[in-house]
Parts: sequence; structure tokens; C-alpha cells
Amino acid sequence: MAAKNQQTQKPKKRKQISSSNTDQDSSKSKKPKLLASIPSKNPSNKPLKKPFNPSKQKREHPSQSKFKKPESGNGNKELTKRERRIQAKELAEARKKKRKPHYTLELELASLWEKMRHRNIAKEDRSKLITEALLKMKGKIPEIAGSHVSSRVLQTCVKYCSQEERDAVFSELQPHLLTLSCNAYAVHLVKKMLDAASRKQLAGVISSLRGHVASLLRHMVGSVVIEHAYQLGNATQKQELLMELYSTELHLFKDLSSIKESRLIDVISKLGLQKSSVIRHMSSVIQPILEKGIVDHSMIHRVLVEYLSIADQSSAADIVQQLSGPLLVRMIHTQDGSKIGMLCIRHGSAKERKKIIKGMKGHISKIMHDQCGCMVLVGIVSMVDDTKLITKFIIRELQATLKELALDKSGRRLLLQLLHPNCSRYLNSNGLAFLNLSVPSLSAKNDSEVRSEKLSREKKTSMEAAKSDIPEENLEEPTKEIAKTDHDMTETESSKSNIPEEELSSAEGGKKDPSLRRRELLVKSGLAENLVDVCIEDAGELLTSNFGKEVIFEVAMGGSDGILHPTLDEKLNNLHEAIAALVAKPKSEEPEASEEEHVLENFHSSRTIRKLILDCPAFASTLWKKSLEGKCQSWAQGHSSKVVCAFWESSDSEVRKMVKEELKPLVDGGILKIPENMQSANEGR
Repeated sequence: MAAKNQQTQKPKKRKQISSSNTDQDSSKSKKPKLLASIPSKNPSNKPLKKPFNPSKQKREHPSQSKFKKPESGNGNKELTKRERRIQAKELAEARKKKRKPHYTLELELASLWEKMRHRNIAKEDRSKLITEALLKMKGKIPEIAGSHVSSRVLQTCVKYCSQEERDAVFSELQPHLLTLSCNAYAVHLVKKMLDAASRKQLAGVISSLRGHVASLLRHMVGSVVIEHAYQLGNATQKQELLMELYSTELHLFKDLSSIKESRLIDVISKLGLQKSSVIRHMSSVIQPILEKGIVDHSMIHRVLVEYLSIADQSSAADIVQQLSGPLLVRMIHTQDGSKIGMLCIRHGSAKERKKIIKGMKGHISKIMHDQCGCMVLVGIVSMVDDTKLITKFIIRELQATLKELALDKSGRRLLLQLLHPNCSRYLNSNGLAFLNLSVPSLSAKNDSEVRSEKLSREKKTSMEAAKSDIPEENLEEPTKEIAKTDHDMTETESSKSNIPEEELSSAEGGKKDPSLRRRELLVKSGLAENLVDVCIEDAGELLTSNFGKEVIFEVAMGGSDGILHPTLDEKLNNLHEAIAALVAKPKSEEPEASEEEHVLENFHSSRTIRKLILDCPAFASTLWKKSLEGKCQSWAQGHSSKVVCAFWESSDSEVRKMVKEELKPLVDGGILKIPENMQSANEGR
């Protein structure tokens, strides 16, 4: 019975399928009918249990749908691929037809470029090729400037073309400068045009940038153009670009920005601007730039310095925190950038200072040779208390290149700061002021902390003195001073501090004793020992160098306060003997034939040796006994006479007594000329 029922049911199902399908579909293949006879999982083949949905059924029905249901899987795939290939070919042909004129122009320009860019081509031939290329590009220069191929042709044309042709290119590009400034390929052409622009053209470009300075500074490519224009502009034009970043009023009204004051504080006071609104506006400009990491440009550094000069305590602390890290390394190559680095080191916490020093790993040698960056390292060794961290990331890296650093104008500054801190001979007034830089809002915060540290230090000193055997009457004055200081501090907490800013900032450094910090960095780290070895090995080169002579002088002196003497006495004696060995070399009778100038006849080395004789009696005695005793008459003329005179002028009685027997006949005979003031002084002695 079941079999009969199945036979009776099958034809009924076939009749339903055949009635729904067309005759054309059934004549093609029987395979779809056999597939259709199998019960499908598709709910459309099942009896409807839910209410009838005409829209759904109409969409799913094969005869009424937009695309017919595939009859076979393989055929459908082949048909789809074929259609896609046909469509792709048609699109490619359409694009080719559209770009054919431009494409042929690129090929023509590239062929001309290959000829004109050769160095051995004649000027006349090159000018003809450039004129031909510019004629082909006329009217299409803004489009060509953005192409990665044709823009190079245009750059070469601008480089070698005549002034008239360059002016024509500039006039065609000027309306599109803002768009081209943000193009990765056109930016190089824009920079070349700015370099070749006249004063009038440059002023026109800078005025066209007005209103777009902040947006371009936020752009990775556009910021390069703004920085280039800023570097080429004069002081007034630079101020015009900066004013837009200070305040909304200065951005909208051009007349307000044409004032002589350059400092932001002076601008605010003269124009009567609200300080809070200026801080808000500058913060909205600066934050996106810092978030994108666009911190390489001097214009941004200038804006940050001005912002920190007026920012409140929390805003300034946020900027210091944001910049403390590897980001700061990219800023300290400019004068304002190094100031920001110094401020971050001074006001940063121990954690932030650690990030800054770790971020410099691998860049120490490059920073040391940089004129501005080296001062940041000088500030680090002068203020940061974590000497182990400095030794690990800074001292160890510079030990490999001590000779190069000693001979470099900027590289020697860190070494001299450790050997003789804050010496006016090696740091000018600007350098000393740099080490005292501070943020006003953050300096006021530390006022009470500085006074409390001073008070605790004085109390500690008095307690140590009380424990010793000093009489009580000697302790009365310190006790009175402490009481007075305590009274002054209570007054300070209730009112604002009147301490000068420079004194306050100098006290805001590290808490460690400066002499202890210096000893740990110079002696305990092994830097001093390696430096003495370098001086012994290359004494002649350092003495005759304009910059190396200062390093070898301080090393031979043992550093200020005799910091090298207890540990490195033996090596310092070896250095004195090495210099004496150079002096002991015989004087050359034919200076033209000699390969090297004698150290006593060289301008730099003779004066360095003279200073050592006057300031270091130990060196003077070594030099006299090993090199000059009995030979002074041959060195009594020229630069070397200054060295011989130094023995006679020495303030040490033993040195004068040692040389008196040999030098007195030379002085009396007029062979050795001594200054009159020194001669009278010696007679008085």
C-alpha cells in the first residue's frame, strides 16, 4: 500500500513542477526536473503554513524575478565570470580613451626630462628642452604638479628655467597653492617655488596662507609648507603667521596682528585680550598637533614656548606630561625646542624624566653634536638625581666617541660642564640663562617646597654641629637664623613669594648635592678615567685643537674643586708627562719641511700650556724638569716665549725659585721680554 501511494504521489508533484516551469526550460535538460523531485530544504517548496505574503512570493518566484534562477551551478559560475571579464574590459577601454591625451603628455614630458636632467648637457640645449616642456604643460600645470611622474619634470624646469618662465609658472600655480600644499608630490614643487620667489611673491604667498595656518599645521604634508614659508619670511611675516594661532581676534582682524610686540604676554597686555580665551584658543590649536605627533617644526616650538609662558598650572603640567618621552627628541634641534626640553626636565616628575632619558637611547651621539640639543643634555646632568639612569643611557653611549666629542664645538659642552660646572669661559650668558629657564605657573607651585627644603637642610646641619664638640656659643647664631627662617616661611605661606625667578628656578633642580651628583657621573661611572686615557693618547691633537684644548686643560687641572685628584692622581701624572714629552721634541730648524708644528709654536697649544703652568704648579715642575731645563734660550722667541715667561710669572714660590737661576740672565739681557707689571711684581716678591 505504501508503494502504491508513492507512485500515485510522484506524478502529482511532477505535474506541479512542469506547470510552473516553461517549455523551454524542460526541453533543455532533465537534470533540473530530477533535482526538483527531491524534497528541497527551501521553504518555498513546502506547503504554506503561514499567511500568504504576495510580495515575498512574487520576489522568490523564478518566472517573475529580475534574475532567473540558475539551472545548473557550473554554468552560472562560468556565465558570471564571463560577464565580469567583459565589464572589466569595457571599463578599462573607457578609462584608456579618457586618459589617452594626458597619458601621451606624460610620456612626452618624461622623454624630455631624461634629456634635460643630464649634467653634461649644454645650457642652450637644456633651455630649449625646458621651453618646449613648459609649452606642453601650459594650462595644465596645477594638474601636472600633483602627478608623481610629471611633477619631477616641472621641478627640473623650475630649477633651470629663466626668471620670466618661472614667474609664469608661479602665476599659474598661485591660485592652487593651498590645494597643492597638501599633496605629497606637489609639496616639493611648492617648496622650490618659495625658494625662488621674489619678496613680493613671498609676501603674496604668506598673505594667501592667512586663515589656513592652523589647519595646515595639523596636516602632515601641509605643515612642511607652512614651516618653509615661516623660515623664509622676515620677522614681520613670521609674526603674522604666529598671530593667527594666538587668538580668535587676531585671526579675524588683520590690523591687530600688525604690532611690534613679539612676546605673547606683551601682545595680551597691549591689545587688552582675555588671557583665559587666549589659553583656550591656543589649546584647541596645539592639542590636535601634538596628538598627530607633528612636532618637528620650529614654528610649533615657538607657539609652545609662548603657550607655556601664559598657561595656568594644570595646562602647563599637561603639556609637560604629553611631551615627556621620545617625542621630545624630535624637538630639541631648534632653539625653542631645546627650551621646551629644558622646561620638561626641570618641571617633570621623576617618572617623566625617566621617559625623556630613555627616549634618547640611540640618539645621544647625534644630540651631543647638535648646537641646541647638547644644552638639554647639559641640563640633564645638572638637575636629574638618578645618576644610575644617566650612566646607563647617556654616559655609556658617549664613552665610545670621547675623542670626537672633545674635538667638537657642541660635543665638548657636556664634558666641560662635568669638569667645571657653570663656568663663564665655556657657557656664555645665554647658556647660563638657559639652565635657569622655568615655567612661571609651575615655578610658583614649588616656592614653598624650595623654602622647606632649605629649612630642613639648615636644621640638619645644625643638628650635626650640635653632636660634635663645638661650644654652645658657636651654635647661637645658626639657631637664631633657623628661627628667623621659620618665621619667614610662615609669612611666605600666607602671602605670595618675593623671591626672584632666577634664584627660584635654580633651586628647583634635583634634591641631591650637586658635588655628589657630579662625582657619581664623572668619577664613579668611569667616564673620567676613560677621558684621561683619551687625553694621554691624543694629547698633541687635543692641544692644537681650538675646542679640544679646553677639555685637556680641565682634565690636566684635575677638574674644579680637584674632583679627579684623589682617584686619578697616577693617571694625571702620566698626562703631565705625555704633554712634557711633546714639548721635549727638538725645535725644527726648517719649519716648512716639518710635517707638524711644534706644540710650543702653535697658537692654541702654547697658550694652553702657559695656562697650565700658571694654574697647576705640579704640571709646571714636571714640564720644567723633563723638557725645558737648560733649553729656555732656544724657546725665548715667538709663541714659545709666552710659555717660558709663564714660569717667571708663576704665583708659586717653589716654581719661581726652580727657574730663577736660568731665566734671570735671559730677562736681564733682554732676550726674554717680561711684561712690566709682572716684572715689578716679581721684584716685589
